[in-house]
Amino acid sequence: MGSFSIWHWLIVLVLLGLPLLFVLRAPPAGANRFGDTSLPMGFGEATSSFFRNYANFSGRASRSAFWYAYLFLFIVGIVMVVIDAVVGNEIISSIWNLAVLVPSLAITARRLHDINRSGWHQLLAPLFPIGTIALLIWYCKKSDQTGSLNEIQNVFR
Repeated sequence: MGSFSIWHWLIVLVLLGLPLLFVLRAPPAGANRFGDTSLPMGFGEATSSFFRNYANFSGRASRSAFWYAYLFLFIVGIVMVVIDAVVGNEIISSIWNLAVLVPSLAITARRLHDINRSGWHQLLAPLFPIGTIALLIWYCKKSDQTGSLNEIQNVFR
């Protein structure tokens, strides 16, 4: 066995250090820059909102909207796997996963907007363990209820 070379240390630094730069940086102070506060939703509302905002990467999504949408995706994913097992190929679940890729990215971006983080932070997910754990914590975090700049400006008028 050889020793740890400079390249090994560089890989470790990129995989652990790079996510830490983004995770430990605080979100911008002040009003949420991504729009009005989002309202809690039930399962049906969240599912319809998920498909209604198919490619809408702006705005905010509440915790309930995000988690109910992912619960719906999980349940349908299990059904698709069972159907694929009966049929004998994976084409149906592959088509489903491709169909919900864009709305999944969109609702995740809107969920991050709800805590005043950029939607680009979802690129931290593959940088396990730090990026993945940080994203899970952010997904569960309570909304930034300070409102938008317009709401605050209207109060002072």
